Amino acid sequence: QVQLVESGGGLVQPGGSLRLSCTFPGRTLSRYNMGWYHEAPGKQRKLVAYITHTDFTHYADSVKGRFSISRDNAKNMMYLQMNNLNPDDAGIYYCNADGLLKLGGVFPLWDWGMGTQVTVSS
Repeated sequence: QVQLVESGGGLVQPGGSLRLSCTFPGRTLSRYNMGWYHEAPGKQRKLVAYITHTDFTHYADSVKGRFSISRDNAKNMMYLQMNNLNPDDAGIYYCNADGLLKLGGVFPLWDWGMGTQVTVSS
């Protein structure tokens, strides 16, 4: 079954960086408003960054200035550059097309992928 594929997570020390990647074989991501969602341990999944089909970007206050969302349309990829990571950023990160673009909310258009795990620890 074709589905969203997230990658790039891992273990990083506080203050470190990671770049997450997202793709969906068979769908052209550039046509959609896309988001990255964070599911912290024991908490609900929430939208923390999005990029519209016109490349407007917006971020939750908790990640503003540290995270950057982008696309490579030629590769049909979306990315989340995560800098200055702290323990609150730990959890599973998912990507999806979003139907409402409400930060903190979850309005996915597609079935979820497996996500990618981010661990922030010294």
